[in-house]
Amino acid sequence: MLVLADANLRLDASAIDYIELAFYFALVLGIGYLARRQVSSSLDFFLSGRSLPAWVTGLAFISANLGAVEVMGMSANGAQYGLPTVHYFWIGAIPAMLFLGIVMMPFYYGSKVRSVPEFMRRRFGKPAHLVNGISFAAAQILIAGANLFLLASVVNLLLGWPLWVSIIVAAAIVLSYTALGGLSAAIYNEVLQFFVIVIALVPLTIIGLVKVGGWQGLVDKVTNSPGGTAQLHSWPGDNLTGFGNSLLSVLGIVFGLGFVLSFGYWTTNFVEVQRAMASKSMSAARRTPIIGAFPKMLVPFIVIIPGMIAAVTVSEYVKDKQVLLDGGKAESGVTFNNALLLLMRDLLPNGMLGIAIAGLLASFMAGMAANLSSFNTVFTYDIWQTYVKKDKPDGYYLNLGRIVTSAGTILAIGTAFIASNSGNILNYLQDLFSFFNAPLFATFILGMFWKRMTPHAGWSGLVFGTASAITIWGLSQAGYIGLEGQGTSFVAAGVAFVVDIVVSVVVSLATKPKPDEELVGLVYSLTPKETRQHDSTGENAGWYRKPGLLAGIVLVLTIALNAIF
Repeated sequence: MLVLADANLRLDASAIDYIELAFYFALVLGIGYLARRQVSSSLDFFLSGRSLPAWVTGLAFISANLGAVEVMGMSANGAQYGLPTVHYFWIGAIPAMLFLGIVMMPFYYGSKVRSVPEFMRRRFGKPAHLVNGISFAAAQILIAGANLFLLASVVNLLLGWPLWVSIIVAAAIVLSYTALGGLSAAIYNEVLQFFVIVIALVPLTIIGLVKVGGWQGLVDKVTNSPGGTAQLHSWPGDNLTGFGNSLLSVLGIVFGLGFVLSFGYWTTNFVEVQRAMASKSMSAARRTPIIGAFPKMLVPFIVIIPGMIAAVTVSEYVKDKQVLLDGGKAESGVTFNNALLLLMRDLLPNGMLGIAIAGLLASFMAGMAANLSSFNTVFTYDIWQTYVKKDKPDGYYLNLGRIVTSAGTILAIGTAFIASNSGNILNYLQDLFSFFNAPLFATFILGMFWKRMTPHAGWSGLVFGTASAITIWGLSQAGYIGLEGQGTSFVAAGVAFVVDIVVSVVVSLATKPKPDEELVGLVYSLTPKETRQHDSTGENAGWYRKPGLLAGIVLVLTIALNAIF
């Protein structure tokens, strides 16, 4: 990114743009300050006192995901691969979000656990809990670093500051409101940031389409650009997976992305689940991911299409895209991560540029704040309270949460420099998801539906699953597995899932399970149906508040989008 600033690719912001940004940051910090006044206990700080309505948690649920992965990562993917990127939404997100709302949330919310690792402790005991807690905390710091790097990249292009200065300033802003108001501050800011992101990216998409001559004009330009027509069809997605075989590519997308990575991320990732657990009722908790699925379906149109437009209109990509596709370094210094920023530079006038920059900053701040708020909860409750200081007053854990938030921010500053080495940030993040989320999903889903699974299987499956994913990644880095695109993460996720299942089954058959009475509420077959049902009266009444009906509507719309594109 230093190369970008030196190459005179700075965003040409004016006074009005800076005024808009200053107003936005004042609003963000004001929300953090107001939220602080509502924090009187650790439950308020870490889970918003379980008091928020479904529409708030639903928008926060999707906004927490509108960070580096969604905005910069998917626009980078749009520039590099084109329409096959929609699989990350319509195959790699929506089905799992519906499954979380319909099947998983009754277990999470009904058991009153404060985190996903706590659920693991009740199901499998302390060894599995500790392994999951440590791996989750490490993952959140690494992912927070990716969000922070991209947040700092915008500051670097806007002001020309050195990257390390930009990273520290960006980290301080996110830390200030997250440490002040805890999860409530993060969630209410995420709702604000959702609307800011949409207001920023919709005009950019429209102006970009007008510039290229509408959809048909974009099709014509992409067809004649490096990468060709493979960028205009979502299936079979060979350029995305790098498999070189259409059947294997479809299998990789459906199993590796659509099942293992997707379900692993959306159903067991506490960053997302934490938003639903902050809801005021089980009905609201179940509706949270389903409400989030409605805007999630449409996000590809404001992140992937701008990336595709950038690839055929931004002069640096017109000149250097083939070099980047071949794995080389562009003479101009750009990478695919810069697609959205450079499109803003070329298309948006002053005034609108400030709003767009605020939208980008909002997305990275939402992502990083989500990482920090889930990290401080898991570290405080699942690691420190469980294994270090067990019986302290509630105020001790509230203060510790704020200290841990600060420590997590400092660690994220370090991991931001790791993320800065990636030419496509989504490649980096998908590798992390294959390490941490794929094996957790295998352990979780097997333990939920197979009561014979034992505590020893819980931790050993996680360890061997994670190790196998890292091994696949290492072999790919060393050149022993020749996959381009994001095929490596798909293969690593699939291998981790299978290894985890095999190890868990073998170990379970050789060790002693928990008695049935200890698994009530934790295993599907042993949990009474009435405890998995929500109240449908009062503020939860009405057809438009029925999770099953809402999920059905989302599913039909998603199938239609897959058919159209």
